[in-house]
Formats: sequence, C-alpha cells, structure tokens
Amino acid sequence: MGAPARDRTGLSADLHRYLQQSRDALLSALDGLTEYDIRRPMTPSGTNLLGLVKHLAGVEVGYLGDSVGRPAPFALPWVDDGTIWEGADMWATAEETRSDLVDLYRAAWQHADESLDRLGLDAPAEVSWWPEDRRRTSLGSLLVRVVAETARHAGHADIVRESIDGRGGPDAADMGAAEAWSRYVERIQHAADTHRGPSPAGHPSS
Repeated sequence: MGAPARDRTGLSADLHRYLQQSRDALLSALDGLTEYDIRRPMTPSGTNLLGLVKHLAGVEVGYLGDSVGRPAPFALPWVDDGTIWEGADMWATAEETRSDLVDLYRAAWQHADESLDRLGLDAPAEVSWWPEDRRRTSLGSLLVRVVAETARHAGHADIVRESIDGRGGPDAADMGAAEAWSRYVERIQHAADTHRGPSPAGHPSS
C-alpha cells in the first residue's frame, strides 16, 4: 500500500480547484459536436479539440505521474514509440475514439490527483526530458505548470468551439443573448476602425 491520502487544504486545494475547473471546461467544449468537428484542424498550426484532450492527458501523466515516481498504470503509445516529438499527441488518429480519449484524460487526472493526495506539494520531482541542470523540482512546481497549461488549452478550446458553431465559453451567457453580443462586437470594431491605416501593398483592407 502507498502512503495515506492527504486532505486538500490551503494552496493545494486552491490549485486543484482551478485545475479541475479547466479540465471540465475543456471537455465541455466537445459537447454536442460531431466526430468531424472535434477532430478537424481549426488553425494554421492544426489546433483541434480532441487533440487538446489527448495532449493534456499526456501532460498530466508525464508531470504528475512519471516525474514524481508514480508511473500511470496505462500506456500512452505515442510516448512509448517516440512520435510525441512529431506532434502525435496533438491530434486524434482515425482509430482513436472520442470516448477512448476522454476516458484516458479522466484516468490521467485521477492518477494525478492521487499523486497530489499521497505525496503533497513538497514531494521531490524530476523531469527526465528537461535539461540536466534543471530537471529536479517539486510536485508543487509541476502542479502550477499543469494548472497553467490546462487553463491555456481550455482557452484555446473555447475559441476553437466558437469558431465551429458560435458557442462561447462557460461565461458567455453572462453577457446576454446574441443581440447583446452583436452590439458589443460592434463597439470593439468601431474602436479598432479609428486606428485603421492603409493596407500593405497587395493586401486589400476588409
């Protein structure tokens, strides 16, 4: 048996709460979308919703599992075969299902939560893929990193979802209905237009 679980209090509880909020927000971005829409690249660099889920599963396993001496009880094939360094963790293959990757992400965060509960923020950690002179750190430092990265990608997911069908992020309804949003965007556009200059040669202004 491992060490007994610790109660989450203070900073540990705060960090975990913010992490869970971002985890939930990321998954909610998939709600109601087709298999095609959750997989298709929505930016020039290929950002897609299911790929963000797949990527963050690996982030949690790597930083809050492997790096604190608690390897996950499941494999990540794109890590094992090295294709992660070719971006294989950022998109879903045709054979990888939505349910498989969502379940993987949930399993990854459950394993990460167990690390936090059993080890605590001060537990030593070592990130094997970082430069030798800064590999040694703590679980707390890595948790902060994971909170930041998850929040960043949850924001990406909000924007990607809005680009697909216009649905805003979790707090979009606080602003009001579509008419209120339209007026709001018009005010932003008007302010931007006051700074509109001539377009560079060969690039027509819109």
